[in-house]
Amino acid sequence: MSLTLAIVIVVVVVALAFDYTNGFHDAANAIATSVSTRALTPRIALVLAAIMNFVGALLGQGVAKTVADTITIQDENEQLLVGVNHGLVIVLAGLLGAITWNLITWWFGLPSSSSHALIGGLVGAALVGGVRVKWDVILERVLIPMVVVPVLAFGVSFALMLGIMWALRRRNPHKINRSFRVLQTVSAAGLALGHGLQDAQKTMGVIVLTLVIAYPASHTTDDVPLWVVIAAATAIAAGTYAGGWRIMRTLGRKIIDLDPARGFSAEAVGSAGLYIAAIGFHAPVSTTHTITSAVMGAGATKRFKAVRWGMARSIATAWVLTIPMAALVAALCYYVAHFFLEVL
Repeated sequence: MSLTLAIVIVVVVVALAFDYTNGFHDAANAIATSVSTRALTPRIALVLAAIMNFVGALLGQGVAKTVADTITIQDENEQLLVGVNHGLVIVLAGLLGAITWNLITWWFGLPSSSSHALIGGLVGAALVGGVRVKWDVILERVLIPMVVVPVLAFGVSFALMLGIMWALRRRNPHKINRSFRVLQTVSAAGLALGHGLQDAQKTMGVIVLTLVIAYPASHTTDDVPLWVVIAAATAIAAGTYAGGWRIMRTLGRKIIDLDPARGFSAEAVGSAGLYIAAIGFHAPVSTTHTITSAVMGAGATKRFKAVRWGMARSIATAWVLTIPMAALVAALCYYVAHFFLEVL
């Protein structure tokens, strides 16, 4: 076995490991509100989320192409800027940076963004590895959506919940809660589908980037092989089924105590945001940012003081730190991996 093939296998395995951690790290995003309002039991919710994550991962490739295009290892004449093995080490370091930050935030129960951890990891490794970062792609499809999507999710969720409250103001509260618990089964499934559509594609993009570096004659960033799609879908579904209980508690209870109607509003708005970003703009937005902001928006209709803003600040801090910290860890991983590559 050649050294290049061995590194490709390692990178693909690590990419699927990242996809698995993405599943259990972000599984809570899709189901925490349904579990906290008792619309679904935790085990049923996890099974539902795992299935819908798998299906969602099969529905598109636009986000995968965006991720594969965040850094470039070729010049204008499609010649590699660095050696093949060097380029593969850059991708490997980016993945290790993302996984490390995922595990840190998971341990502390903070719903940070796996998407931004991956982007930050790739950027950090690229900068120290001597390849070009496509800052226009980062700005237009990562940084701007990172700000715009949470703001819209908060506002739209707030407005939708106000409309529901007004429309059902004369109805029996117990009947309303019963109806919305049923609707939450649909909205939770829709959010899990959007999570698969978004997050599994990011792993596909990294694997495609790896194949382009190693085998540029037979692979391009516009082509996602079927085996890559199936592998990424399976990994994220397995990780989702493993569960993300720490983050589930944060999202479901520590921000605000949700009722079924507010849970449905948050999930419906979160789902719509993920679909629009993935299908309309091929933007790798954060499922975490989207649903957390929507939860805050729906919850704020009780009264703004009902939202535990101290916890919200802690979550926002994790959001801000995710890209630079994942980049820093990835840079350190690059130096370690590059040392071993030189030894080999």
